[in-house]
Amino acid sequence: MKIVALAGGVGGAKLAHGFAQILPPEDLTVIVNTGDDFEHLGLTICPDLDTVCYTLAGLANSDTGWGRENETWNTISNIEKLGGPNWFRLGDQDFATHIERTRRLKEGKSLSQVTREFCAAWGIKQTVLPMSDSSVRTMVSTDKGELAFQEYFVHRHCEPDVKGFRFEGIEVAQPVPGARDAIKSAQALVICPSNPWVSIDPILRVLKKIDKPVVAVSPIIGGKTVKGPAAKMYAEMGIEPSALAVAEHYHNLLAGFVFDNQDRQLSDNFKKGKILVTDTLMHSPADRARLAMDVLQFVGSL
Repeated sequence: MKIVALAGGVGGAKLAHGFAQILPPEDLTVIVNTGDDFEHLGLTICPDLDTVCYTLAGLANSDTGWGRENETWNTISNIEKLGGPNWFRLGDQDFATHIERTRRLKEGKSLSQVTREFCAAWGIKQTVLPMSDSSVRTMVSTDKGELAFQEYFVHRHCEPDVKGFRFEGIEVAQPVPGARDAIKSAQALVICPSNPWVSIDPILRVLKKIDKPVVAVSPIIGGKTVKGPAAKMYAEMGIEPSALAVAEHYHNLLAGFVFDNQDRQLSDNFKKGKILVTDTLMHSPADRARLAMDVLQFVGSL
């Protein structure tokens, strides 16, 4: 069964890793949000893309879900001593990724080319694609004005109230080479448990038309997100945060939706496709594989 997974950061990376444990490498393509990318300290930073790659490569920090395992912090500590910005914490190994990515981009390579080369170096056999080689930047409209996503998310700790979102450059952005072919050959698309507003919407806007069955896994369990500000965003925009709100967010796109056991009572209100109710929390690699298998069996039943 060939699957295309759409992923943001930590939650998306975990389910992608679950699929990677089960499927042959050639049967999994992961398309990753790049709306969170930004330029910092003269470097091109791709947070979601790196989180997915580090996770698939077995390099991710198991405690945080992002960054590298066994990291050191000499570079950022010395930048701080010199009076440079320290609000976006980058470890030494992570710095190497951004430095080398920036060098290759300046040589004229595309982001998808660099990602393919990095995956080969890290031993990742699955196909990992940035959503676009063009620059797309997520801008957050807040009560403190419009903020670039990382300014809102990291520097201001998601404190400003959210009013909406704008994706700068989305109108001209095209999917990277290979993305449409992967979708064409896939049995289904799976929307991983990632923030619908800022992780998945940009990918869907770039892909535009999708003519395959789509299944989404809720990132909200019991009205709360496991990680990230999605529930806070829903509430501040006047929508009660819930798994059902996530399902409604995707409108008529879905052939099926995956609820957590905690939200079993909400599943009766979902009328736009089939439902799966299971344990969606992923505390361990075994949990990831179990959820991935549940989702694959669900896709096979559609």
